[in-house]
Amino acid sequence: MKYLILGTNLSGLLDAARLSLSDGAEVVLYDSEFPDPPQDLEAEVTVLPREWRSEYLFGVDRVVTSPWFSELVPPISDALAAGIDVITEAAFGLEHIETPFIGITGTNGKTTVTEATTQMLVASGVNALAAGNVGTAVSGLADTDLDILVLELSSYQLRFFGRSTPQAAGWLNMAPDHLDWHGTFEAYVDAKAKMFAEMAPDAVLVYNIDDPVVVAAVETAGCRLLPCSAFRVPEGGSGVEDGRIVINGDEFEATTRDPSYLFNLAVAGTLARTAGATREGVLTTIGGFTPGSHRRQVIDTTDGILWIDDSKATNPHATEAAVHAYAPVILLAGGRNKGLDLSTIGMLDGVTALVAFGESGAEIAEDSRLPSTVVRTLDEAVATARSIAREGDTVLLAPGCASFDEFSSYAERGDVFQSLVTNTAEARL
Repeated sequence: MKYLILGTNLSGLLDAARLSLSDGAEVVLYDSEFPDPPQDLEAEVTVLPREWRSEYLFGVDRVVTSPWFSELVPPISDALAAGIDVITEAAFGLEHIETPFIGITGTNGKTTVTEATTQMLVASGVNALAAGNVGTAVSGLADTDLDILVLELSSYQLRFFGRSTPQAAGWLNMAPDHLDWHGTFEAYVDAKAKMFAEMAPDAVLVYNIDDPVVVAAVETAGCRLLPCSAFRVPEGGSGVEDGRIVINGDEFEATTRDPSYLFNLAVAGTLARTAGATREGVLTTIGGFTPGSHRRQVIDTTDGILWIDDSKATNPHATEAAVHAYAPVILLAGGRNKGLDLSTIGMLDGVTALVAFGESGAEIAEDSRLPSTVVRTLDEAVATARSIAREGDTVLLAPGCASFDEFSSYAERGDVFQSLVTNTAEARL
């Protein structure tokens, strides 16, 4: 057997290479920016040149890929055309692990639900670990002794997910995103649906009953369906009612009143209970919940303006949810478009002024019905918002775009935003 490992600048893919060697396979590594392999692999693998050629697939039986390789570009498109089996690192890792897992996907909220579900299980005495698109790469967990894995699964990972089957899964929502990777919205939805394609009849799929795309997609599921709603408690399911979270008939009071987070906690609690979490474990997590960094994070200032960092909002759907949670707001949006329709950002109710920045700034503002200002950088966006905002106003960074025009990640963008806000606030004192 000969395996080609793609994207080996990520640690999880090096772990996949080690697993491949343990399978007795010949291993070939490819990455357009790949450095020399670590010493333990140096004599056992072949490193291909950085410029891709389809001939590299000669004799390859399987491709194990990083999620960063789009299905539309070589070498993935070449492998598919040649009929070679393609599998993502996460699914490949799962083939080497007997630990059961919970899978969580959706356009927005995956990390929050993954972390909350894990915390609920741990608080209940279950040996659980979050992994996948958050935390540890799955291929690095082959020798880890756990009761259960909780996996955040992106559409990139699910597109080539093999036949791995979660014992429980959650599908949070669906809105256009990553169309530069998948090509079409339909392909994006199909990739997400692979998560439950092989689930057993007694496995549980918790789904958003208020999202018509999700509802239509889960009709093909052969497992148990548990509906969840942000606005009510559907029959046979869980949800949010009058600001209270209801799971399996039990009510929980949360510290947040943000509708998105309440829904996310309801899904997390439902998933955790299916895997052995206690009521007390769920209650502990819900009662102590705080959003993660750069997820509607309030910045501590003394200028009388509420500054909110939601740099993690990298698509218009997430921007809309953030605006609705904090309206009225002065909105900072922009960055690099991922092939999405950004015109909806300029139509949002609850936005009093729009400051559009980055590569997509002009595109966002072009058809906006909101008072709009276009600037080049995040620095200029913060300065503009500062000139507009008055005491009692809310300024929200919810870009609706990727960060890669100006920053290396949404986290770096959020860190810079917080620094800019803090520094400008102090300068005014």
